[in-house]
Order: sequence, then C-alpha cells, then structure tokens
Amino acid sequence: MGKAAGARMRRDDAADLLREYGITPTAQRVDVASVLLARPQHVCAEELRQMLAGHGAPVSKATVYNTLALFARKGLVRELFVGAGKVLYDSNTTNHDHVYDVDTGALTDIEPGAIGVGVLPALPAGTLVESVEIVIRIRRPR
Repeated sequence: MGKAAGARMRRDDAADLLREYGITPTAQRVDVASVLLARPQHVCAEELRQMLAGHGAPVSKATVYNTLALFARKGLVRELFVGAGKVLYDSNTTNHDHVYDVDTGALTDIEPGAIGVGVLPALPAGTLVESVEIVIRIRRPR
C-alpha cells in the first residue's frame, strides 16, 4: 500500500476510453480511470483510493469498489483473486499470468507464452473456455 500518486491519463482520454467500453463517464469514473489506466499496474481498491487522494480526487471507498467492479465486468481491467480476501486489479488486460509474493503482496507479470497449459479437464456440456489464468504464489521459507 501507500503507492505514490504517479502518472495520470488525460481526463478526455479516460472519458473516451470509458465510452469505448460502454461505460458512462461520470466525474468519479473518469478520475478512477485516469489514475488506474495511466500505466500497467496492479492495485487493490485501497491503494487506488490513496492514489486518487494523492491526485486531489478523493473518492469514497464504496465508489472505488463499485467502479472497479464495473470496470472488471466490462473488461476494462482484470480482477485477480490472489489470496484469502485479497483482490488486485490489473490495468493490463492482455493474456498473461502472474507471480504473487505472499510475503510482500507484490504481483509480477509473467511474459505471455512463458507458461504452457497442455491439457484441460473436460468442461461441462455447452461451455467454452473463456480464459485460463495462472497465479503462482511464492513465499519465503519459515
């Protein structure tokens, strides 16, 4: 937590991107998008809320959670469940996997194609694979 304010996308560009994904660009959604989508990053809701405050755009916790859920449903960000109750949002929606450091909370991208999945189990009738996402969890020996 405690990430610096960092980069910010132009508000007009953020609003245009939201429209492309079928999202109405309210002022708060534009604030969230302009910070979250400015660069490839992995953040939790609280980190994002702190980043927004650092940009002079304080947004309530509920609004951040609701906006992130909307962005994930629309495919604008990836929602990654990395541990018990720990959800990170990835602004890079390309097909790639991750390494999650349980001790530090750091999530690192794995280059596309670095992991191969040979055989998938039989799927329920009438379904298709939407995606396969791998998160390798690491920790230091105790």
